[in-house]
Amino acid sequence: MIGFTMCLTFEERLSDSPFVERVWRSQSHAAGTFLSVAASHFEIAVTRHRGRTFLTVRGPETKATQGDCPADGEWLGIRFKLGTFMPAFAPGDLKDRRDVTLPGASSRSFWLSGSAWEYPGFQNAETCVARLVRKGMIVRDPVIDAALGDHARAPHARSTQRHFLRATGITRSAIRQIERARYATALLRRGVSILDTVYDAGYFDQAHLTRSLKALIGQTPGQIQQGKQQLSFLYKTTPPPRIYDAHGRFAHDGITTSRPPH
Repeated sequence: MIGFTMCLTFEERLSDSPFVERVWRSQSHAAGTFLSVAASHFEIAVTRHRGRTFLTVRGPETKATQGDCPADGEWLGIRFKLGTFMPAFAPGDLKDRRDVTLPGASSRSFWLSGSAWEYPGFQNAETCVARLVRKGMIVRDPVIDAALGDHARAPHARSTQRHFLRATGITRSAIRQIERARYATALLRRGVSILDTVYDAGYFDQAHLTRSLKALIGQTPGQIQQGKQQLSFLYKTTPPPRIYDAHGRFAHDGITTSRPPH
């Protein structure tokens, strides 16, 4: 899938790796600014710009921020499945754009743990990841899968929360809110009405949707529909599970709320 919006073009593909969710690449054709929207996944990105190549390790983003986009840049990203991370770089320490850029070994490789590693490419990203997995530099916490999928297999809530904070850098409820906001944004950009988006994405009402999108995406529902500002990469999303029950409680968490979080 290729999407063309303003100064950036994006391409993505899903991955069959048990560690990788998707691989994406992007090019910029003009300098400008963009909104970096909230994201819950651990990620590595390779930047190529003006003869320089470097690899950056990124953590989750819990809010929308403004970013700069240089002209004539190229990026490759590996977005890992939730619960996959690098023990040397705790996702919580990388949270909210506290990225770590690894030193380059050559124009084709970077340094990590005393060894030179070849930069991944769009088609061979999984090969690079598999090598890092074999060396124990990328790991996956199976508790995250259990908590997000079959809740009967998940550990006690407090233990699960510790796993989430260690493996993702954020809480399970934060992940749900971020993914729901991204899904709602995708609906609005496809032309779904605001009221239908409220229902389809599981918000209480339009005010709840607006508060969430302003905090996590950086725009109101109407601004998202207008599509006048560049957003960071919004991969294709699937409908998230209903987060609240009829009494305003987080499903499976047993946490009662008098009003939805924002």
